[in-house]
Amino acid sequence: MTKKHKKILVTGGAGFIGNHLCEYLLQKGHKIICLDDLSTGNKKNIAHLLKNKNFEFVKHDITIPYFCRVDEIYNLACPASPVYYQHDAIKTLKTNILGAINMLELARKSGARIFQASTSEVYGDPLVHPQREDYWGNVNPIGLRSCYDEGKRCAETFFMDYYRRFRIPIKIVRIFNTYGPKMALDDGRVISNFIVQALKNNPITIYGDGFQTRSFQYIDDLVLGMVKMMDSDIKFTGPVNLGNPQEFTIKELAKIIIKITKSKSRVLYKPLPTDDPKQRKPDISLAKKNLFWYPKICLKEGLKKTIDYFERELGIKNR
Repeated sequence: MTKKHKKILVTGGAGFIGNHLCEYLLQKGHKIICLDDLSTGNKKNIAHLLKNKNFEFVKHDITIPYFCRVDEIYNLACPASPVYYQHDAIKTLKTNILGAINMLELARKSGARIFQASTSEVYGDPLVHPQREDYWGNVNPIGLRSCYDEGKRCAETFFMDYYRRFRIPIKIVRIFNTYGPKMALDDGRVISNFIVQALKNNPITIYGDGFQTRSFQYIDDLVLGMVKMMDSDIKFTGPVNLGNPQEFTIKELAKIIIKITKSKSRVLYKPLPTDDPKQRKPDISLAKKNLFWYPKICLKEGLKKTIDYFERELGIKNR
């Protein structure tokens, strides 16, 4: 490897975001160690990478210490959808907190730059709209979602304290709703749910009245933003929002997916889950200023690519 080519550890590398990141970094000539316990990640996502001499897969749970010599660490390991992270809330907390400690210790010992994949969920059910990085959030610390929300908030705290005490070069990104090919069909996220239901012509389930809003970014935009953040000035630690500020109601999303898939599905309303945020929209001024980054792929374009993938996976084509 040349000097500009690095050895990079990606935890959660077999997950949805992780596998796209691994693929992108390999294309840039870097050597990748993909660490994943496969509790929610899927080896199928990285099957095409296993023959690459610069790619190594290690099955490992980051709640257990791990050591290797690397130049950079992307810490992505954690269940990210409510269905998965609420399944074993204690394990989710341990992954967020012990995982952060173990990866920070690895960064400290190996002299690596380290990236933390945080989340828009640190803002909770926000009282400020859109959400800026200097907003401290409105989070229920004892609710069903708190294992994820508070776990990610605590991980950010560890990152900042390691930075202040040991001067470890850290990068914190708050990821807003992201979608694209290789999402798990059963992960319970709104876009994957709606696409699967629409392709099967089943009722599309909307929780609440459907007027709650979300902002959806396509996976390619996110990966580029993550790499730009990792490569940014060492003094810029974040946290920084990465998301698409174009805001849609859940009702609007359902209509768009029904139209693209030419589905016969109808909408079925169910009660809103506890602590489900009513609004979600990132202020990305900081990312624009410091990373020269902004999302380029609009929702309809990204959805068409994602629906193509789901059609292949399900063997269903309505169009």
